[in-house]
Amino acid sequence: MMHADLIDEQDLLSQLRSLGFDVSGNAEQACSAVVCGLNETNARALKGLVEKLYTGSATILPAVRQAIDQQLLPGLVQYKQSRV
Repeated sequence: MMHADLIDEQDLLSQLRSLGFDVSGNAEQACSAVVCGLNETNARALKGLVEKLYTGSATILPAVRQAIDQQLLPGLVQYKQSRV
């Protein structure tokens, strides 16, 4: 029997909490909240988490991928552009 590693909404929220973010709700709500008030330290940690998720072997469920693509990535880009 094959077991697949999956990243679901609860996994994402747990990983965000482990980085020190106070999140709740679904993946989209959590990701939206996380990008508000980014600073250099948590932006770097968030970037590392996204890289880890996207380069890992686990399957990211569609709702989580959508939240990352539509909330986290644009938020990180906006933060980076505001720092220039």
